[in-house]
Amino acid sequence: MEIVIALASAAAVLFGADRLMLWLESHGHVNWRRKGRRDLRHEPRAELDTLLS
Repeated sequence: MEIVIALASAAAVLFGADRLMLWLESHGHVNWRRKGRRDLRHEPRAELDTLLS
């Protein structure tokens, strides 16, 4: 019975986290879920010599 409670608790936490991420995304706080992650190859590079100058 304890394992059932543990699995149900884990499922509830995962479901709650999923709903929280959807809510945050709908309010513009995060945008990685539906759009995918940004391709870092096309982002501007920060070279060490430009950071130190």
